[in-house]
Amino acid sequence: MCGFAGVLKTYPVTNDDEETVKSLGRLLVHRGPDSSGYYADGPYAVSHRRLKIIDLTEKGRQPMQNADKSISIAYNGEVYNFKELRTQYALDKRFGFRSKTDTEVLLYLYELLGIDFVHKLNGMFSMAIWDSRIRKLYLIRDRFGIKPLFYTSLKDAIWFSSEIKSLLRVPGFDKKASLEAMYHYFSFDYIPGEITAFDGIREVRPGSLLEISTQDSISIKKDKYWEPKYGNNVPDNKEKIVNDIKQLIEKSVEYRLISDVPVGVMLSGGIDSSALTALMSKIRNNSNFHTFSIGFDEPSFDETSYAEIVARHTGTVHHPVKITSQSIVDNIEKYLLYIDEPYADGSAIPTYLLSQEAKKYVTVLLSGEGGDEVFAGYDTHLAYLARKFYRSFPQTFRELVALIANRMPTSHKKLSLGFKMRKFVGGSEENVPVSHYKWREVFSEKEKECLFNSDTLKSLKKAYRPSYELFNEKFLQLNSPDEFNKLLGIDCSYHLPDDLMIKNDRMTMAHSLEARVPFTDIDLFEYVANLSGTVKLRGLQLKYLLKQAVKPLLPKVILKKKKVGLEIPYSKWFCSELKGLLFDNLSISSLKNIPFINAPFVQQIISEHLTKKRDRGRELWGLLNLSIWHRLYLQRNTP
Repeated sequence: MCGFAGVLKTYPVTNDDEETVKSLGRLLVHRGPDSSGYYADGPYAVSHRRLKIIDLTEKGRQPMQNADKSISIAYNGEVYNFKELRTQYALDKRFGFRSKTDTEVLLYLYELLGIDFVHKLNGMFSMAIWDSRIRKLYLIRDRFGIKPLFYTSLKDAIWFSSEIKSLLRVPGFDKKASLEAMYHYFSFDYIPGEITAFDGIREVRPGSLLEISTQDSISIKKDKYWEPKYGNNVPDNKEKIVNDIKQLIEKSVEYRLISDVPVGVMLSGGIDSSALTALMSKIRNNSNFHTFSIGFDEPSFDETSYAEIVARHTGTVHHPVKITSQSIVDNIEKYLLYIDEPYADGSAIPTYLLSQEAKKYVTVLLSGEGGDEVFAGYDTHLAYLARKFYRSFPQTFRELVALIANRMPTSHKKLSLGFKMRKFVGGSEENVPVSHYKWREVFSEKEKECLFNSDTLKSLKKAYRPSYELFNEKFLQLNSPDEFNKLLGIDCSYHLPDDLMIKNDRMTMAHSLEARVPFTDIDLFEYVANLSGTVKLRGLQLKYLLKQAVKPLLPKVILKKKKVGLEIPYSKWFCSELKGLLFDNLSISSLKNIPFINAPFVQQIISEHLTKKRDRGRELWGLLNLSIWHRLYLQRNTP
């Protein structure tokens, strides 16, 4: 795992450009503390930081060039089928290998096949390939957005980096908040799509590449080399499906154990991470590896007992990490400095602290992210089925249910019945994708009209469509006859890359750890995606196929356990231990420095939460993170 930053200009890079590129690379030292490298060729320059995972010698140093130095690669990630590709295309006969790395395989595979080589890769990656023969730079990102890649275009150059923080230091870049990003952030608690929190900085989307040419000017051509495709297959032989999935998952985990450094597992006690732990033990034929879990004092948020059951069952060396309200106070600024954007996934700080502990023992961690999106594991997936039945009842009955749901007492427990009912009835009258969106929505479109000040609101309403239109648009784009599969496609297009993978990458790399995600294996994904939703949801059982595939490996209590998901009890803590943090950052005086926020409305939200009129924990967590991010990044010259 690594990080890189660079530039392509319309003229040869100068000495000042070289110093700038090197300084941008130094900002990424946490992504690659083991070695650094720099390369320049005419209008192109790139700086690289390396975290040694495969081939720990200096032969794997980057940026890496081919024999005649006409092609250069800067690469972040792991391509797991690199040994097969090396053999399949007889690369050893064609090229003189210097290392055992996957980087060198990618370099020669591009030289042999051109940009079409990207279709052959199974793994996680972002990379910059400079081909001086055709004076083109390719910026490429993996199918699921596991590894990040950002860019900004100035009048005579395009700058790129593994993290936003480097681009903020580019000479001539004007640092301003993107109102479009803020508008959608309040809907999701993350920023969706290619926009970022900063005007002028874009993200290379998952499954995409940029082809950048330089002559008298910089030209950028965007290409989508992969899109998720879903079928509607209902095979007769269910046993064969389960057996195929079992083999694919096992192969995926085996791939992700390829490493010259120690590998451990983030073990929550849920089915995804428990399956990975059991499979790793089976493949290695021993349990002499480390697992890590997160715990809370609040019972509805704590899953450590389940993680310990799995650890005892497999015999791993297990490390529980306790999260307290003080953990949040101590680390909220630190974690945002690695995210670089406003971001409000409550599992991020716990993952940051788990990674801090894990770094003492391992350099690679297996993560269960993606299991819910591939195998259907969210409450909103069950709600899709319930919605059809619910809408068969008369309108007057549904109105009564909505009235009851909205009058249920406020609870600060994780995923309380009242919370689920309000989310369900709130979207049940909408179309399928918007109903799905309502489960994700934090601030409604109506509330956002109150959240932004009047001057900002006028420009926002003219410029940006409602956030739910993102789900509508993706639903229509996905070419599948299966409505349920199209909802999984929405999750894979937004929630997975824009929320989960941000947390997974930034929080592990903050401590120079590589997180690997077996459930995003392309062979596994495409097999399951081709199956009908009726095969994935058996009755009301989430992740039916996954549970059947790993059933022989896990205790029954884990297979029957309901999904909880990692989150912090911010709703409860805002009323007690985190009240001071809330008031310090969301007071009228603090918010006056954020020009687009309507501070009195924020005070109203705080009041509703503290008086328990409504549970406003999610909204306040999002606002708190925005306020701190704004202070760190926009009210200071350097964060």
